[in-house]
Amino acid sequence: MDGETSGGRAVCVDRAVTRFPSDINVGTSASHFPEGRRREEACVNTVDWWSGSSKTINLMNETVMYHFNYGRIPPVHFGRGTLKHLPSVLSRLGGKRVLLVTGATSLTISGQAGYIHTSLLNEGFDIFSVICRGEPSTAFIDETCAKFRRQAIDAVVGIGGGSVLDAGKAISAMLPGDNSILDHLEGVGRGIPHPGIKTPYIAVPTTSGTGSEATKNAVISQIGRGGYKKSLRHDNLIPDVIIVDSDLLITCPRDITFACGMDAFTQLLEPYLSPKVSRMTEALAWSGLEAVARNFPYVCASGAEEHGAREGMAYAALLSGVALANDGVGIVHGLASPMGGFFPIPHGVVCATLTACSVRANLKALRARAPDSPALEKMAAIGMLLSYYENTGKDRFGTGMSLPCAFPGEGLIKDRDDYCDALLEILDRWTSDFQTPRLGEYGIGEQDLDSILDRTDNRNNPIALTREEIRAMLEERL
Repeated sequence: MDGETSGGRAVCVDRAVTRFPSDINVGTSASHFPEGRRREEACVNTVDWWSGSSKTINLMNETVMYHFNYGRIPPVHFGRGTLKHLPSVLSRLGGKRVLLVTGATSLTISGQAGYIHTSLLNEGFDIFSVICRGEPSTAFIDETCAKFRRQAIDAVVGIGGGSVLDAGKAISAMLPGDNSILDHLEGVGRGIPHPGIKTPYIAVPTTSGTGSEATKNAVISQIGRGGYKKSLRHDNLIPDVIIVDSDLLITCPRDITFACGMDAFTQLLEPYLSPKVSRMTEALAWSGLEAVARNFPYVCASGAEEHGAREGMAYAALLSGVALANDGVGIVHGLASPMGGFFPIPHGVVCATLTACSVRANLKALRARAPDSPALEKMAAIGMLLSYYENTGKDRFGTGMSLPCAFPGEGLIKDRDDYCDALLEILDRWTSDFQTPRLGEYGIGEQDLDSILDRTDNRNNPIALTREEIRAMLEERL
């Protein structure tokens, strides 16, 4: 760790670092400070994580208060080979009757399906299985629960991408009752709050994108005219245990790797830029963004069999779930909900195709209407971060650079506009280089935009975009 710790305090003496969960340092290299200013003045963190108390720091003469409520993060088994813990985790949860919820192909392609079944059977578990093909619908959840309620299931294990994890989460939530999930979906149905009673649930992702393994909601879809994507939500629905094993991620196809990676990036970017973001989420999102900067281009280009890079993206996805669960998302996800309800467009594709143009729209609006917004400093920091790893530490606008910090302050970022533009340039290149599908490829046309815009949520964006600005985003990607 680049710093000294004493009495619960962390003092950065060099470049920015982020540690989770016990110490989060706030710092940058000396080159980011006005002449004569000691680095330590901006790098003192006195948050007491263990007592949960709220203390004050001084960041470049700015008083910052740590006031927030934060959701539960469940136990996480992270790293290659951690799938071996599944039998012991299930044993601790109690019972022997296990329902496996899997996708159509990802578990089979990984080569781990046989290992999972054998390891569970050897420990005396009774295995029941259901396959979720695509995004889960109300009918799929209701039919699955009706089928397995009489089997007295003791635990549910979801092994797959985001749709599978959401399906498993919803099934675990609805097994104890006898009614339809439609009763509890937000914005549709009867609007009855879920009671929070569930069958124990373990989430095992096979992609690095949605962060569903760390969220308290399950997204349920009804696709078509008049369709929807709505959430079943309760604090207790967060998985009881998370297992992230790169042996399950290594065979993920390149197109899915890219779309899921862009989903994770967007779910880190949008909470980080949110006007209501907590310092906790800022730190976690920044750590995830650094993992994306380090690993995402490599994984998409040539690193399919590199476990370290896959784990880096899995770490980013996990943190993206924590970030969005606690501080929400912005315009891309606000568009993804109605778009995914009306058309069969995967959520990751929406993120991949709209993120660059959302940054373009936000940059233009912020520069015109809120030039002093901290979101611009943050966008510059992200541009600097991506540039750092893209150029192996060589500053495209100077002789050298060091990593920026999670909490950029006024004047800390040199050439702010240049780095904001660098962020947009890199995102545009990702969109082009990885041949991101356009909206029109999923049947979305000019005639559909008003229906999408009527149902778009723009409230958590760093700046309120006008209907015309959001329309321009969509038209850019038709």
